[in-house]
Amino acid sequence: MRKEISDPQLKKYAELAVRAGVNVQKNQLLIIHSDIQHAGFARLIQTAAYEAGASNVVIDWKDEQSTKEFYIHAADRFIDYIPDWQVARFKEWDDEGAAYIHVISENVFEDVSAERIQRFQKASRTKLKDYYSKVRSHKVRWCLIAIPCVDWAAKVFPNLSKEEAIQSLWELIVSGARADGESPIDDWREHHRAFESRKKFLNESRFEALHFTNERGTDLVVGLAKNHLFIGGAVTDEQGIPFFPNIPTEEIFTAPHKHSVNGKLVGTKPLIYGGNIIEDFHLIFTEGRITDYYAANGQEALQHLIETDEGSHYLGEIALVSTKAPLAQANTLFYKTLFDENTACHIGIGDASPSTIRDSLHKSEHELKDAGLNTSLLSVNVTFGTDDMKVVGIKEGREIPVMEGGDFKF
Repeated sequence: MRKEISDPQLKKYAELAVRAGVNVQKNQLLIIHSDIQHAGFARLIQTAAYEAGASNVVIDWKDEQSTKEFYIHAADRFIDYIPDWQVARFKEWDDEGAAYIHVISENVFEDVSAERIQRFQKASRTKLKDYYSKVRSHKVRWCLIAIPCVDWAAKVFPNLSKEEAIQSLWELIVSGARADGESPIDDWREHHRAFESRKKFLNESRFEALHFTNERGTDLVVGLAKNHLFIGGAVTDEQGIPFFPNIPTEEIFTAPHKHSVNGKLVGTKPLIYGGNIIEDFHLIFTEGRITDYYAANGQEALQHLIETDEGSHYLGEIALVSTKAPLAQANTLFYKTLFDENTACHIGIGDASPSTIRDSLHKSEHELKDAGLNTSLLSVNVTFGTDDMKVVGIKEGREIPVMEGGDFKF
């Protein structure tokens, strides 16, 4: 039997979300989104936030089982309906200067209609467009932090007992999040320094495109947006306060030019979308647009994802991730996009973050569009990196090595 994760470790993990994740400031409102089955951990975050000086901590509870029942049984008209009070509460929170922590896990809704899930998510993103725009542009501070649930642990460790699977997944989550040492916050400061060094090289290189190849069949040229900026690790909000949107995070990313992506991408990790699993899939790009796609499992869900809107036929993100990072070295299929995307290179289908353009805060929507940024209601990451991934940067006809054997060359 594996040793259970200790209370001190859990408290350090919760403190990491508060002090490094959203970087809660004195007298700031914090909103915690959490499923009721993770109440214990949500309350640890609440305590850590008050200790950090938060003025108020609101826990926005949800219930995945009730959500599943809604998707299956709710009257059809309610699948496309988001009440006005949902918009009002986010606006009030935003006006108060709130930060947001999302405690996430992975419950797969295998017997739920992908079409109904897609419709509800589209309705939600349409109604809450202003909030999601603030999230993507880093005008609000937010953080995703994961903990195990029984279904997710059983999926990752099908040959272990329930208790052993939960503890095994806990170990991987905490180590992958660099939260298993004596001082996780200090470890994340060191992690931040490594990010800054690599971003400096990429941003000074000013590549026109990146060319990705591997033996799985990926051969993809990704043209980069005008005045693109590689970001990753910590980002800053409009007040200049740094925060880490994802725990764990290993990616350095920027924006592709909407119309300059060509070739084939072969997915290497399952994609979880709307509770459905999409596996063994590939995407074909022509002048930026996804012109063909196929999934051996989850074709319907993949179709609904790509056809969310016009912008979901294009890319908003291209991310570089070393397969030598701690999370990748676990050599585990997590069935969770936040984790699997941080084990290898990935793309983001849909909306691009304005933060990936230099001086974006001073640019209009027209100027961002002219730079090549895509807009969409959707933002979904797709992992395609491998241990044999090769990436070269293209600039003025020259090819400069960026990654080889799945790892950075600098």
